[in-house]
Amino acid sequence: MAGHSKWANIQHRKGRQDEKRGKIWTRIIREITVAARAGGGDLSANPRLRLAVEKAKAANMPADRVKYNIDKATGNQEGVNYEEIRYEGYGIGGAAIIVDTMTDNRVRTVAEVRHAFSKYGGNMGTEGSVAFQFKNVGQIIFAPGTNEDKVMEVALEAGADDVVTDDDGAIEVLTSPAEFEAVKNALEAAGLTPDAADVTMRPDITIPLEGEDAARMQKLLDIIEDLDDVQEVYHNAEL
Repeated sequence: MAGHSKWANIQHRKGRQDEKRGKIWTRIIREITVAARAGGGDLSANPRLRLAVEKAKAANMPADRVKYNIDKATGNQEGVNYEEIRYEGYGIGGAAIIVDTMTDNRVRTVAEVRHAFSKYGGNMGTEGSVAFQFKNVGQIIFAPGTNEDKVMEVALEAGADDVVTDDDGAIEVLTSPAEFEAVKNALEAAGLTPDAADVTMRPDITIPLEGEDAARMQKLLDIIEDLDDVQEVYHNAEL
């Protein structure tokens, strides 16, 4: 993955998310609900909930709505029970795709995901069919032009596993999921504000797609991401 450029993909995804603010809020609310139900409503003791609340702030979700959904999830209000389910499959050119969902209806969700794969040129696989090609990591990305030496010094001192500079100059800090928050906080305290930061599934290798294949793969990803129950989509295509 060293040298693989993610900058264009990040900017493209940000643009799409800005177009679909209501959809983003729905996904964040689900994440808040599941995180609070699993680990409690105390932000100081629940890292997953803290990350979800950070995403809510970044998406300009009102604080009272965040609090309402935490209260609902922790039993102060009646709510819906969501189940987390991961689906795996292949896209155009054999590119690997992981689809993370949260749903209150497993039958509906699997049918929608399978339909999206089959209709738009993909192939839904079995559990574990592509996940081995990814690692669960904390990923903190800085725009081209950021001081690479400073990022590396602060990140490694704070416990990061690696710092990678892409071909286009973007800087990628990699951490274990457990160290993600500490490293991110250390970088921000040093005046280094990332353009993207999350715990994600990072592919070990990528598959370059161009022209019509890239367009078909993007269409497949867009259709899957637009499904109501889908939270995150990870893939190893280099578009």
